[in-house]
Parts: sequence; structure tokens; C-alpha cells
Amino acid sequence: MIATYVLFRVFPVKNCLIQRKILFMIKPVSLFVGLRYTRAKRKNHFISFIALVSMLGIALGVMVLITVMSVMNGFEAELRTRILGMTPHIVVDDLRGNLDDWESLSQSFLKRKDIVAAAPFVQTQGMMRANDNDQFGMIQGVEPALESKVSIVADNMVYGKLSDLRAGEWNIVLGNSFAQNLGLFVGDKVTLMVVEGSNITPAGMVPRFRRFTLVGTFQVRAEMDSSLAIIHLQDAQKLLRINQAVTGIRLKVENVLQAGEIAAQIRHNLLGPYRAYDWTYTQGTLFKAVQMEKAMMSLLLAFIIAVAAFNIVSTLVMVVTDKQADIAILKTFGATPRTIMGIFLVQGSVNGIVGTFIGIASGIVLSLNLPSFVTWIEHTFGVSLLAKGVYFIDFLPSKLEWSDVIHVAIVALAMSFVATLYPSWRASKVKPAEALRYE
Repeated sequence: MIATYVLFRVFPVKNCLIQRKILFMIKPVSLFVGLRYTRAKRKNHFISFIALVSMLGIALGVMVLITVMSVMNGFEAELRTRILGMTPHIVVDDLRGNLDDWESLSQSFLKRKDIVAAAPFVQTQGMMRANDNDQFGMIQGVEPALESKVSIVADNMVYGKLSDLRAGEWNIVLGNSFAQNLGLFVGDKVTLMVVEGSNITPAGMVPRFRRFTLVGTFQVRAEMDSSLAIIHLQDAQKLLRINQAVTGIRLKVENVLQAGEIAAQIRHNLLGPYRAYDWTYTQGTLFKAVQMEKAMMSLLLAFIIAVAAFNIVSTLVMVVTDKQADIAILKTFGATPRTIMGIFLVQGSVNGIVGTFIGIASGIVLSLNLPSFVTWIEHTFGVSLLAKGVYFIDFLPSKLEWSDVIHVAIVALAMSFVATLYPSWRASKVKPAEALRYE
């Protein structure tokens, strides 16, 4: 018997009463015997194999869950950088129409410490025509120097520069996909037609037409690449006949997660028919969908850990059956059911703890090196895991959040502990007389 063997090996005395006293002087007894059971060699190698499988299963589940959550964090970070880099954090406009006193309002906003930059814009819809191709899009008039402070378009130019937009020269910058759909290259001419500011004649409304020169294209790997055209603010004001007015003011805040609160404060402080709304009105649904997808993926992958934890149940059940004689001897030495239960709780928990920490270590290493690892796979096997042109990025992003690692560790350890409860309770109910009847 392992328990008897342990006593004689560690405490080489021949008196059983002394053995019993020495055994229960060890605090805690359950931890001591449970760890000895964990390290002891078993005659039944199948039990050892199942224990190893359960440990590796937990490690694999923890590693995969940490890696997937890191990938989801990476996608969310890329979305936030690209989408919110082009989408205004906060927009302030006039409910009556165009905004006339935008300069004084901008200066008042910049006095706040939580607002980084402000830029006016003119916005309308129009149709672009070139090379017998027509495409509708969003037309924005901006001040290049100020626009570069509130958006990332200047940092993502494929050809040309945003500063090439100069007042009175009627230049235009298009999204890269927008320009390709129209068959345009830098230096080509494109005709813009807008309805807003159209001439009213006895025959009806006549749209306004204006020819622009393409001076640059940008690419942010988002919807704006195929639907956004940018012109100079003053050119847009002349085209729409709104004098010095603008459609609204874009505000960039220091923390995008506080944009809603800042917008509410601005609405409260503004006097007049002004409106202030944040990015959650236009892009909030997208980010909520990403958060929901992350939660569902985490829940589904947590079942991998649960399946591995069930292997702990089967392992301990077989161990309890195999060690009934040892349990009976321990009970004759005076071990209580609580002590017996603690022994197998320790033994089962060790598998969960070791598997969890192996999974955490491998998950952290894989998450931190995932982009380079995926690149190596693509180059080695000649495959493309993320097809270019299908997704808004052409690499697999990864962002490790330590809070996710802690949550995964807690879930894995909790599942492992719960899995040990039934076998341990069953061991505590073993009756010494029945267990030793055939020994």
C-alpha cells in the first residue's frame, strides 16, 4: 500500500501507533499524502495516461483561449485605430443648419484638457464621374493642417499628400478603392456633381458640376477607402454656396472611451440650438458586435477546458477505486472523511494547476509572437491565412491583455477544483471493512 509504504519510507519505525501519531503531526496531512500520491508510480499505467491527457487538455484549452482572446483584442485595436482614426470622436453642429461661429466654438473647446484638437468640416453627398464610370460617395471639405490633427488620413496617403489640397486650385483626394473604381490616377480629372447648393430655374433644380484634379489617394483599410472624397474647405464652401459656414466641428479627445461623457458635458454647456454627439452613434454597433463576438468565442473555447476537467473526474474515480485499501488503512489510523477528501482534492487540483500554468506560459509566448509565427507559416507553406482585399488588414494582429490571462487562469483553476469534488467525496465514503475484506 502506498500510504503504508510512505510511512515506513519517510518514518522508518515499526510501531503502528507511533506511525499514526507521526502521520497526523504533519500539517496538513491531506496535502502531504495528496502530493505523495501525485508523484507515486502507479501499477495501472492507463490511469497515469488519463491523468497526463487531462493535464495536457487543460494546458491546450488555456493556451488556445488566451491566444484567441489576444487575437480578438488585436482586431479590436486595429478597428479602433483605423475606424476611429477616420471617424470623429465628437461632432458639434447646429440644429438649424450650417454652423457660422465655428471659430469661436473651436477655441472654447480647445480650452478643455480632455480635448486634443478641433477641425471644421463641410460634408455633402455627390456623384463622381470619370472614364464613363459613375460612383456616389461622401464629399468632405477640410482644412488640411487642422484635419491632420483629428484624423489619420494624412498618415495613410498612398500617393500625394493631404497638404496638396490648396484653396482655389480645385484639387481632390480619393480613397484608393474609390479611385480604382473610377479608373483614376494622380493628375487625372474627375467631375463632381452635387445637388446641395444647386441652381433653381423655371425648369427645376439644376445640379452643380465642378471638375477636380486628383492629387492623392489614401488607404485605411476601411469602408472610407471606397466612399470618401476630400477637398479643401474653401472649395467646398464655394461649391455649396455657404460662404464661411461649415457643416460642423470635429473634436478629438484624449480618451475615446470617455467621448460620450465629454459630449454630454458639451451639450450641457452650449447655449443655443447646438448638438454634440460622439462616435458611438455611428460606430458603436460595430464595436459592440466585436465585444459580443469576443465573449461568445471565449465562452465556446472555455468548453475545451471543461472537457479536460472532466478527464480529472475519470482519473480520480479510477484512482479512488485503485486505492480503496490505502484509504481503509488511513481511516484505521484515524483519518477523518474530511482528511481523505482533502487528499484527493489535492491530487486532482495538482493536475489542474500544472496544466493551467503550462497553458498560461505557452499562451503568453504564442500571443506575443503570433504575427511573426503566422508570417513564418505563410512563407514556409506558401499559404495566405488572411487574403488581401478581403479583410481590412493583411496580417493577424495580437494584443495580450493581462486581465484576460488572469480571468482564464481563474476559470481553469475553478473548473479543475470543481472536477475533483465528486471523486473526493466518493473516496471519503469508503468503508474500511468492505475495502479490506478481500485484501
